[in-house]
Amino acid sequence: MAITSANQLELLQTAEAVAREKMIDPSLVVEAMEESLARAAKSRYGAEMDIRVKIDRKTGRATFTRVRTVVEDEELENYQAEMTVQQAKQYMAEPKVGDTFVEEVPPVELGRIAAQSAKQVILQKVREAERDRQYDEFKDRAGTIINGTVKREEYGNVIVDVGRGEAILRRNEKIGRESYRPGDRIRCFIKDVRRETRGPQIFLSRTAPEFMAELFKMEVPEIYDGIIEIKAVARDPGSRAKIAVISYDSGIDPVGACVGMRGSRVQAVVNELQGEKIDIIPWNEDMPTFLVNALQPAEVTKVVLDEDAERIEVVVPDEQLSLAIGRRGQNVRLASQLTGLDIDIMTEEEESKRRQKEFEERTQLFMDTLDLDEFFAQLLVSEGFTNLEEVAYVEQDELLVIDGVDEDTARELQTRAREHLEEQARKALEKAREMGVDDSLVSFEGLTPQMLVALAEDGIKTLEDFATCADWELAGGWTTVDGQRVKDEGLLEKFEVDLEEAQNLVMTARVLLGWVDPTATEDESDEELAVEGDDAEEEDKA
Repeated sequence: MAITSANQLELLQTAEAVAREKMIDPSLVVEAMEESLARAAKSRYGAEMDIRVKIDRKTGRATFTRVRTVVEDEELENYQAEMTVQQAKQYMAEPKVGDTFVEEVPPVELGRIAAQSAKQVILQKVREAERDRQYDEFKDRAGTIINGTVKREEYGNVIVDVGRGEAILRRNEKIGRESYRPGDRIRCFIKDVRRETRGPQIFLSRTAPEFMAELFKMEVPEIYDGIIEIKAVARDPGSRAKIAVISYDSGIDPVGACVGMRGSRVQAVVNELQGEKIDIIPWNEDMPTFLVNALQPAEVTKVVLDEDAERIEVVVPDEQLSLAIGRRGQNVRLASQLTGLDIDIMTEEEESKRRQKEFEERTQLFMDTLDLDEFFAQLLVSEGFTNLEEVAYVEQDELLVIDGVDEDTARELQTRAREHLEEQARKALEKAREMGVDDSLVSFEGLTPQMLVALAEDGIKTLEDFATCADWELAGGWTTVDGQRVKDEGLLEKFEVDLEEAQNLVMTARVLLGWVDPTATEDESDEELAVEGDDAEEEDKA
């Protein structure tokens, strides 16, 4: 194929036709043609030559040129594309390093292989331009709903025509056992738009919680206007879902607005989601109250929230247990997703047995340590006393409110409790010293003898050892592993040392050792500690 006057205009016509079909800029197609012709020319004249092609945008004439760059003598490497200043004087009056000499060369005759190669370059460039155009168009539409037409299905994944591009609905993003045929209309949520070198760029979903939220926004004008807000969504796609809503207008019921007249609004969403049952729940800032709503239709007797552990304990009547848990744990699982808390459900009978066990354990504690009879020990537990420290150091007036307790009895109770605690502390201190705990740690204010034993069992026996501890190592905490919250037991957690107290203890130890300047800012203190750690490492190596 030669570039002659007969087919010069065909280049421009072809470029315009391809650009219209792919909906891209015609100049991008022309640039791809120029590059493909230049590559073909290099195969004819030599790969080391710098051959460039320019197609006139009006006439379609293709001009082939050879470009050579002027370089320093010692930098001359490619004789076909470079020349020295001395050589350039044959072609230019006053050549300088960096100048280029351009000369036109005869057009090339494209053989079958060269023509095929040129075609591949053009197709590749057109595909890249098409993908760039598609990405630019859809990147800002992530998080919205789009309507499309099913083109084909590949290995369970659905390829969807979304107008000016193709998108993919993966099989794990389909609801249940949905199946589609080419030509079917489909509505999806644009979950992600990524720039990829090959394969799909637009990723759709019908199982995402955001899909349901967007559907409600389309069906409920109050949500679209911002009068009602969707605070949380939890889904078991194709089966059941829970959605929490709140109204910022006291005159509008958020649940009623989402349900609609005779359920028309919610039914439209249910139909789109293949009959997925939807529980619409009023949002409440008070987490226990919100959880009671989220566990509907089950009734809840009692709720105990542990904010630190992000867990919540729920007590339900015996006959309501299966309803609260739901089929295959669905109801409690959705409520957990909606609230973001781990939920433990127990019956009233189970909770009663647990409370009875705790009551018996505390009663036995007071009987053994204070030398009391069972009745008197039960009186203490009934009044809310849970440990010896409370009995030993509480205001005497709180003991006097117990039936049968006068001042002498109260004084005797506290004396026995304190003596027992002091004896425990003495034995613990002896054990700590036997385990090799240093005086610097023994004399450190804030640590009890029992704490010293717990630290020594983990190899922490000096103030320096203690100062290198992290606060969570002492107080404990929670770590998320594979989506599950895992408990990290703290060395001093059983002594009810919280994270803030652990931070203060560790920082005080570092100040005493001179590792941290107490007048420095937090950032400066961290930097000083890092330097101390580096110095210690160097000493260990030495």
